[in-house]
Amino acid sequence: MEYLVLARKCRPQIFEDVIGQDHVVRTLKNSIKYDRIAHAFIFSGPRGVGKTSVARILAKAVNCVQGPTEIPCNKCVHCKEITAGISLDVREIDGASNRGIDEIRELRENIKFSPVSARYKVYIIDEVHMLTNPAFNALLKTLEEPPPHVIFIFATTEIHKVPLTILSRCQHFDFKRVSIKQISDNLKKIAGEERINISDNGLMWIAQSGEGSIRDAQSIFDQLISYAGTDIKDNDVEELLGLKDRHFLFDISKALLERNAGICLKIIDESYYSGTDMKQFYQLLLHHFMNMLIIKITGSSHAIVDLPDDELAELEKQAEKVSRETLQRLLDILMAEEEEIKKSIDPRLNLEFVIVQMAYLEPVIPVDEIVSRMENLERRLSSKGETERRSAPPYHDLPETREKNMDEQISGDNLWANYKNFLKKKNPLLWSKIEPGNFLGYENRCIKIGFQKGYIFLDDIIEKSQMDYLTDISKDFFRDDVTIEIESLAPGSGDDNTSIDNGINKNINNIKNEALNHPLVQKVMDVFEGAELQEVISRVKD
Repeated sequence: MEYLVLARKCRPQIFEDVIGQDHVVRTLKNSIKYDRIAHAFIFSGPRGVGKTSVARILAKAVNCVQGPTEIPCNKCVHCKEITAGISLDVREIDGASNRGIDEIRELRENIKFSPVSARYKVYIIDEVHMLTNPAFNALLKTLEEPPPHVIFIFATTEIHKVPLTILSRCQHFDFKRVSIKQISDNLKKIAGEERINISDNGLMWIAQSGEGSIRDAQSIFDQLISYAGTDIKDNDVEELLGLKDRHFLFDISKALLERNAGICLKIIDESYYSGTDMKQFYQLLLHHFMNMLIIKITGSSHAIVDLPDDELAELEKQAEKVSRETLQRLLDILMAEEEEIKKSIDPRLNLEFVIVQMAYLEPVIPVDEIVSRMENLERRLSSKGETERRSAPPYHDLPETREKNMDEQISGDNLWANYKNFLKKKNPLLWSKIEPGNFLGYENRCIKIGFQKGYIFLDDIIEKSQMDYLTDISKDFFRDDVTIEIESLAPGSGDDNTSIDNGINKNINNIKNEALNHPLVQKVMDVFEGAELQEVISRVKD
């Protein structure tokens, strides 16, 4: 007997055998059950996912002696002939080799005649997008109003090439890629039937190489059996599929995240002399970091990252050690150079350049972490100021009544402390700028405040709108029309009564200057293009 490859031998014969296309199977079975069978269908999707197989099952379901039925018997003459591909009433046409208008005209003539023995004439046109525009046009009228005994089933891997006029006359079913787990389970079933010994890891690697296509995975499995016999070891799978590249992949990503450029270059050298294709390796690396980013964003997710369990565990382990922002930057570099690698006559050189660039990339600190560290710095600034200010005069509220002699209040040592506390309640932001100042005196309804020369907020304070606002608050405090004079003091000068405040101010200014030059602040300026530092606020607890 002629040998049948696994892809043909294991082709599904009933709807229940179809893998990974539940949405299609359910709809077709219900259309048969409720006698709502359309006159034209179009199946689109990647190669090897069951489009033609489902078309044959549908042809058997509508022509079975026991039908139309959801489950064709596969025993009657019609089912057997369709399965064998010799039915006179079910024709499979290759759209690539029968793409002209003459072939479509012949088809139009033939569909006028009734079926030879079956219930329906079924025309299955594979790769229908290959038909020429005149051929599509010739098919339009027939497709819209075919004879009641005719059903068209079109299959295509490039649905975007099919004219909308054709699509609008068909029921469209979109076939999906099959998951690695589903393909692996299918291969495991085949291995049991064929008495092939192979590990679950080996089956997963084959399924992964199929890239969502059951037919491709079955063909690889067939080739592997020819290579290694009925007892297949993991080493056999690695040898045939070139999976040693994946070991290099995890090794180089580990070295990259450790920022060890030397180890990275050694891995590239080793992989190159082991026969690895550098362009293919670059694509693997690109997808590897994309998977790592997906895991970092979503957590451990088998639904999104379809990988064997051991590879997924290792990927999760690597993702834990790096921030999402850093992964995005690394992926940006890989994607930016992808086109250059494809065109390069020396892809190894390009790959080494990209890898070194990635290895020496400074880790990107997340924005929320920057903010958190700045808040910690601000709290440290506040705690230092609060500790040294404990010896300052205590706060006493001024009486709310006009009967109290104001002269007694303003002549005491508590005036400056009372004034600042009043200002703090009215406007904490303005208070933070005035607080480091020196009280120079209050006379003739004028309060004089001095600031050390070079004080960073002096220009901000003397700005007209700010001075007007400060004057209004001062009028509320003194309950009188007052004016304010701001003076710039030479280093070391100031009233003796404010020596404590001067010491505090000097310390606070030093800490503020430290904040201005802090690396975290500089990183924020780098992350947010065009950002400007407006002010530094000292936050003091009440």
